[in-house]
Amino acid sequence: MPELPEVETIRRDLVPRVVGRSFSTVHLLWPRAVRQPSPEEFRRRLAGQRIESLERRGKYLIFHLSSGETLILHLRMSGWLRHASSSTPPELYCRNTFLLDDGSQLQFCDRRKLGVMWLVADPAEVVGKLGPDPLAPDFTPELLAERLQQRSAPIKAVLCDQEVLSGVGNMYADEALFRAKIHPLKKAGDLSFQEVARLHQSLRQVLQAALGQRGASIADYKDVGGQPGTAQFAFAVAHRRGQNCPVCGTPIQRIPLRNRGTYFCPVCQKLS
Repeated sequence: MPELPEVETIRRDLVPRVVGRSFSTVHLLWPRAVRQPSPEEFRRRLAGQRIESLERRGKYLIFHLSSGETLILHLRMSGWLRHASSSTPPELYCRNTFLLDDGSQLQFCDRRKLGVMWLVADPAEVVGKLGPDPLAPDFTPELLAERLQQRSAPIKAVLCDQEVLSGVGNMYADEALFRAKIHPLKKAGDLSFQEVARLHQSLRQVLQAALGQRGASIADYKDVGGQPGTAQFAFAVAHRRGQNCPVCGTPIQRIPLRNRGTYFCPVCQKLS
């Protein structure tokens, strides 16, 4: 699933290309992606609207429109956005297409057909329950400690809970926990403040590094120009089962946790 670095890379690439542009036509090849309103109303209300700004909340892309409404996209497991000229043939997995007034198009590509879209008056209807963004200036070790306290679930599961912390998913939770030397099964509420401070620093370092590498392409993710990210080549543990830990040389292990594969080093991340 595209996480914070992948979605933020898409947002940054799209801002100079689509902000100020207007939607001319919307082709819904997979209407079931529209959650609100009806697909017919979605198409009708988007036509002619200008994109005033584009922001990200967690893993959501939020297009603020000239009518005051908001278009929200969630790429889910396998989605990505491609910006191209109107003459560019659609990608194999192009599900929905937004034609813009400058002759370009925005293709919503999604192999698994899990991505979703909303057109709402108030974005809080969709993203109002999201937790703080780990790259926000006001995200402090104290705030992270507050979000984790009294939680008995494993820290890996809590980090992936979007109502606790927005934008972090499987890959970057594994990487941050490795850097912080915290076992993924340790109860979130049992972390000392020293561990929380290490985790806070690790989260920001891991996410910033991945942003600099334009995200990670494990399966489907591409940037808006169709190019893969390279962050996966710098992973220490994520998706590296059986390979040697870059710190101690111990083979990386993988365990199932809440229906997710979780990667860690059993020596560097001991469960005390």
